[in-house]
Amino acid sequence: MSKVSVLGSGSWGTAVCIMLANCGHDLTLWSFFEDESIRLKNDKENKAFLPGVKIPDSVKYTHKIEDCTDADIIILITPSFAVRNTAKQLKGAVKKGQIVLNMSKGLEEDTYLTLSQVLREELPECEIAVMSGPSHAEEVSRGIPTTNVVACENAEVAEFIQNTVMNPNFRVYTNPDVLGVELGGSLKNVIALCAGILDGLGLGDNTKAALITRGIVEMSRLGVAMGADRDTFNGLSGIGDLIVTCTSMHSRNRRAGILIGQGKSVEEALSEVKMGVVGVKTCKAARAVSEKYGVEMPIVNEAYKILFENASPSDAVSNLMGRKKRNETEKAFLEMT
Repeated sequence: MSKVSVLGSGSWGTAVCIMLANCGHDLTLWSFFEDESIRLKNDKENKAFLPGVKIPDSVKYTHKIEDCTDADIIILITPSFAVRNTAKQLKGAVKKGQIVLNMSKGLEEDTYLTLSQVLREELPECEIAVMSGPSHAEEVSRGIPTTNVVACENAEVAEFIQNTVMNPNFRVYTNPDVLGVELGGSLKNVIALCAGILDGLGLGDNTKAALITRGIVEMSRLGVAMGADRDTFNGLSGIGDLIVTCTSMHSRNRRAGILIGQGKSVEEALSEVKMGVVGVKTCKAARAVSEKYGVEMPIVNEAYKILFENASPSDAVSNLMGRKKRNETEKAFLEMT
């Protein structure tokens, strides 16, 4: 049994807490808001995000970050915009070599850093790892078989996390490519939002299959330019996570995209979905980073026009379909450029 603190009491944080507590680990669930922490403790259920799923009685609750530092693993599952501030609260309270596992997805707004890069800046004394893969909170919380991948520069830390988190319903692989695992989990949200737009437009399976296939090409193209391993994008944090977010109604990004494709404004779509739609901010970041590295990302560019320049979704599809002809293989593309 390990002692684990989960920082973040949204749907994903609660689901991970439930899963690990059900496996016998000593769990503390931290919420930024005291009233939310009290409500979770009293209800033994996250009624806002995971209604009907019981939180084990063994879970402890707190809104004080200092209650979470004496743990074998500290798991961050806050919104991406809150990762740096949460890390700042941990600074000075964690011990050297403390394992901090980031399970949030996205890039930091303005700096466009990956979240592990943010954590390394704020907590240089800690062992930083990341975990990603096709994993909806609604399913993990109910024990539906799921598989993820953990990445860390320290192989022993990755294996410790694997051994701690893995259980009969949650299989975990290891991968040394921290950057690739993070980028896959972040960039797929942009493509999932686009998949929803296609659904909202009433287009078919052929169109979505093309989007997913060319989407993973764009994701891996940017990742390789930044120093990631192309093979990572063929795995769970790449194509695996992309498939699940592009096809499931659990995906907030896809649901927001459907509304945009149906004619609602971006603001209306985000308001209706209510929970965070990280694909919007990630799209802005991905476009900026692709320009920095000189990487061609036509899907991301068209998504940016829809989200930030009020472009027509139908025109975006036409623009992508009307691009100049070329060879499919990435090798041929790189030789041409």
